[in-house]
Amino acid sequence: MTKILLTRPFPEAVIEAAQQLGDVELRDNPEPMTATELRAALALYDAIMPTLGDRVTEELLAEFETPRTKILANFGVGYNHINAEACRAKGIVVSNTPGAVTDATADIAMTLILMSCRRAGEGERMVRAGKWEGWTPIQMLGTHVTGRKLGVVGMGRIGKAIAARCHNGFGMEIAFYNRSRVADAGVPATQMDSLSDLANWAEIIVVAVPGSPQTHHMINAEFFQAMQSRAHFVNIARGDVVDEAALITALQTGQIAAAGLDVYEFEPEVPEALRVLDNVTLLPHLGTAALEVRERMGLMAVENIRAVLAGEVPPNAV
Repeated sequence: MTKILLTRPFPEAVIEAAQQLGDVELRDNPEPMTATELRAALALYDAIMPTLGDRVTEELLAEFETPRTKILANFGVGYNHINAEACRAKGIVVSNTPGAVTDATADIAMTLILMSCRRAGEGERMVRAGKWEGWTPIQMLGTHVTGRKLGVVGMGRIGKAIAARCHNGFGMEIAFYNRSRVADAGVPATQMDSLSDLANWAEIIVVAVPGSPQTHHMINAEFFQAMQSRAHFVNIARGDVVDEAALITALQTGQIAAAGLDVYEFEPEVPEALRVLDNVTLLPHLGTAALEVRERMGLMAVENIRAVLAGEVPPNAV
């Protein structure tokens, strides 16, 4: 009997689809798998659906001559928690779920842009604390979003979706930095030659690159020093793309005006230094947190499993 492991509680539709392929074990634990659990899983299951935090490392894989597992069908686009190259060396296919998350993640970027610029989180805290004394003409003046200059770091699917929302919905001027040339950004946009050029130009910056060794701390102290002091910074990519200590310093010293974050360098740990700042909006990694989106992600992962078990090339191998 084909054995499949789902490493977290997933939507019911995803579980039911996986059960059509074999004997499914659902790990009813919201926490990431430990190395011990993953070691056992690679020996016991034909297919595994891991997700963020389930760290499959080269060291872990080195303990196996030939793992039983044929595919790690990652639930999510980002797979920097999985050493894909080491998996391939052991005959394990790694797949992800691109496309399903694009609009939802772009929507969260817009949420953070608006919350940061209009001080929405700060205002809600004031109301909940019973400190609001009524409207005045100069109360909590923020940054008008319409017509601003948006800088996008990473012009892939999600970066383009963010740019489209900002240009078409808010009349923003768009520039971006991408490691390769982008022929069509989907909206009028200028590709900058360097990160510092983009940082110096933009009034709002959104990071939308994948997590990888190449993008680790791509956004650092030098980047924040190049930003305008009235600029807002938003990260919906991966936490370790940003040097979190440098971001905290930039926020504390007024190098930048404010930030909106959905991801963190040492997630789920969020430093107290961030939590106490009024000029930062903090979300608990809500990027794809909508039922229909999570169902689409899971069904894509199940299809990747089905393909590999049938001896086919999965549609979303990485």
